[in-house]
Amino acid sequence: MSTPSSTPSFADLKLSKEALSALSRAGFEHPTPIQAQAIPPGLAGRDVVGTAATGTGKTAAFLLPIVDRLAGKPGTRALVLAPTRELALQIGEELARFGGTRHVRGAVVIGGVGMGAQTEALRRRPEVVVATPGRLVDHLQQGTAKLDGIEILVLDEADRMLDMGFKPQLDRILQRVPKKRQTLLFSATMGGEVADFARAHLVDPVRVEVARSGTTAARAEQQVFLAEQHEKLALLLSLLERDDATTLVFTRTKRRADRVWKGIGRAGHKVARIHADRSQGQRRMALDGFKDGTYRVLVATDIAARGIDVAEIGHVVNFDLPHVPEDYVHRVGRTARAAASGRASAFASPEERDLLVAIERLVRSSIPRADVPREEGTFQAEVARSGEGMPSSHRGGSRPSERRRASRPPAPPARSGGASSGSPSARRSATAGAPPAADMGGSSRPRLVGSWGGKKRR
Repeated sequence: MSTPSSTPSFADLKLSKEALSALSRAGFEHPTPIQAQAIPPGLAGRDVVGTAATGTGKTAAFLLPIVDRLAGKPGTRALVLAPTRELALQIGEELARFGGTRHVRGAVVIGGVGMGAQTEALRRRPEVVVATPGRLVDHLQQGTAKLDGIEILVLDEADRMLDMGFKPQLDRILQRVPKKRQTLLFSATMGGEVADFARAHLVDPVRVEVARSGTTAARAEQQVFLAEQHEKLALLLSLLERDDATTLVFTRTKRRADRVWKGIGRAGHKVARIHADRSQGQRRMALDGFKDGTYRVLVATDIAARGIDVAEIGHVVNFDLPHVPEDYVHRVGRTARAAASGRASAFASPEERDLLVAIERLVRSSIPRADVPREEGTFQAEVARSGEGMPSSHRGGSRPSERRRASRPPAPPARSGGASSGSPSARRSATAGAPPAADMGGSSRPRLVGSWGGKKRR
């Protein structure tokens, strides 16, 4: 482990004076471990495979070498691929910060917006194109994008791109870029498919792993609540009452995100939502409002797991456990970024037992169990409001078709939710006289994944 005296500076990494000035203006004092290890081979033109937890500075680790290597060279020479629009926009903003004074321009090519402005930006032959795979393929098909001059290819969050089914698009893009190039592949996890992809497309890469694959943010305090599906919104609202931390809530589906968003707003919290059915303008407005404090809570599907760069998200809530265990790592990585700390809460229903086991196998540890606050007024009031009393097997969704889908393995029953932190006592007055919630039994023992307990019904 490095001691403070042995920690390298950005100057030690052989970056140019212009890059050092840009870093100083941006307030960067010392490189993160992934930056310290990946920037030198990146500057030297080597292929790099970098594995590090989300939030550790991977973006600067590839942008700084790109800017230094391309400064003064005209034409489109670098391509950065990202899985989501939000992440592509974030990379574009960072490129403007580091490359603006060096005349290294970027064009962001993403779906959800018109192609006209993107076509015009590509005609101007920007030095760097930052793109999502699907929209870039659209431009390639229309002949508005040319990749024959690419010298540097970056695949950011490669595991997520493969998880999202982008391999056919990646294959088509790779057929259009020169075989002789530098390739930088970065990811928070390094599963079998990513490793196979790296072997097929990188040449003698330098391997940088500053966090073991499957490692969550070290400063994130993690906990799991073993709750029934119909209790999740009540649990979320109870957690939001405890403090005023900025909270990011992940749900599995768009419909559930809408329901959770509505429930949080009804409880009096300022909340926004983003998912694939929201327009790009709506998504941008929600993210900007979350960043500037207009909204305390943001409800999102995994579309946001890789594209939110907010310095201090105090609480991440996994309202639904993800089907892909690696997504848990990315979700938790939204809090405790850089030097900050934070909380990560997961709600696990009995039907999500196997998903919880898979997550704990990936992170190589048991996640501590926390008590569901069934005696708290906010919890009881929400359970009463939602008509609790029917068996949990009938609460997977408001529509019969949804309940039928919920009963089919392996997908767990649908139900929405997510968030954290506190709020005024005025809402607590609404809990007066609320009937007591049904007793669910204890569930705080560490490894007893199935200890949700029996439910007494009246």
